Amino acid sequence: RVFLRAVNQFTSVLNHYFLGQTNFELQLWNNYFHLAVAFLTHESLQLETFSQAKRNKIIKKYGDMRKEIGFKIRDMWYNLGPHKIQFIPSMVGPILEVTLVPEPELRKATIPIFFDMMQCEFNFSGNRNFHMFENELITKLDQEVEGGRGDEQYKVLLEKLLLEHCRKHKYLSASGEVFALLVSSLLENLLDYRTIMHDENKENRMSCTVNVL
Repeated sequence: RVFLRAVNQFTSVLNHYFLGQTNFELQLWNNYFHLAVAFLTHESLQLETFSQAKRNKIIKKYGDMRKEIGFKIRDMWYNLGPHKIQFIPSMVGPILEVTLVPEPELRKATIPIFFDMMQCEFNFSGNRNFHMFENELITKLDQEVEGGRGDEQYKVLLEKLLLEHCRKHKYLSASGEVFALLVSSLLENLLDYRTIMHDENKENRMSCTVNVL
């Protein structure tokens, strides 16, 4: 809780002194995001790993601090404005870690950052595409699922939110929809692969490997 209060102090200082065009400090903002993500994903805050009694006790006393810091990460991302392009693709992995935390409200609040990244690269890269973001998300998703993160609920929500946002966008509706469905099917195959890896049946394992490839 003390640490969270300190991080909240950093947010106000960053917004106040290091956000403008002339005084923007890339390294400070980068450090802030990595610090906040490390805090949010710290094992001592992963409430679903505790017994129900311990979980209730922590929530009653402190609340779910992951949500508090997660909403702050979201707000700080949107505050960046035109500076966002400097954090693509480097921030894709850390934001992915945040969205994979199995807390529904946190996921709903942070998954739309992916669409914002797509939109940002599309508008500012000069190439009218979001290939840097796309490649980074696919690479990092593979690593995270292999590491045991991700679930069916995440797959459904990721596809739903990406599709909703892309379909409202004049220029990203077609390419965005293709990407959202690609990521969803990749995630499905990765989750299947992770499950089947402990299966004795070699044919099942081979079939899953082919699907992922």
